[in-house]
Amino acid sequence: MDVSHAALVILTTPDPAAKVRAARAAARDWRMGRLALGFTAEMPDRPARPAKPELLPPNRMPKRGRMGSDASRIAMIHALAHIEFVAIDLAFDLLGRFGAHFPRGFVDDWMRVGAEEAMHFALLDRRLRALGSCYGALPAHDGLWQAAEETAHDPLGRLAVVPMVLEARGLDITPATIERFQNVGDIASARILTRILADEERHVAAGTRWFRYACESAGFDAVSTWHSLIARHFRGVLKPPFNDSARQRAGLTRDFYMVGCH
Repeated sequence: MDVSHAALVILTTPDPAAKVRAARAAARDWRMGRLALGFTAEMPDRPARPAKPELLPPNRMPKRGRMGSDASRIAMIHALAHIEFVAIDLAFDLLGRFGAHFPRGFVDDWMRVGAEEAMHFALLDRRLRALGSCYGALPAHDGLWQAAEETAHDPLGRLAVVPMVLEARGLDITPATIERFQNVGDIASARILTRILADEERHVAAGTRWFRYACESAGFDAVSTWHSLIARHFRGVLKPPFNDSARQRAGLTRDFYMVGCH
């Protein structure tokens, strides 16, 4: 089996627990030298999804209440779990679809990213169960995969949008979410998000590093290329607050995201 076939297995596995196991197995097999460095499998347009949660457009998602109630905390954790669940597929789709464009180190990085996204989902799902719920008990929004569809034929566009915009946004908002959980005494959830935040900083760093590599290899200016790709592929707006220190540590400097933000 080569790298792309391992990615395909993950993308075509709908069951969340089985997807987590497949992601961890792929990363382990790559580390152990049991996967060939090859990209012969074609990635699907959309990954397989479980029957639950019901997927809704973002504008049809129910509003979450104040953080103090158990229901509002469950709703927040469920939303975060869904993000991490989709992030498993985003990581392995990036790897299987575009890995042939990059050196071996790209596979090293995104195998690790995919396995960590799987671990994040498993932690959040376990937390939901401890609170008397589970992943799938609430609806989730279906907007996350739009970024993959929009950049299905553009490796630079995918790196620009997914790690450097969507995951970077997690660096901005997660510290405040951690504080909200701490303020209502939910230290267990806060600890999980603290772990996720540290990992996501490395994910943004990997995306930024490989974006810069691809731009330099093609003779492109990284910053102006990023702005062009965001204007073409990203449907939202970049707006503060920005976690400048975390972004800086990840190599995502202010010249990328401050120009033209509103």
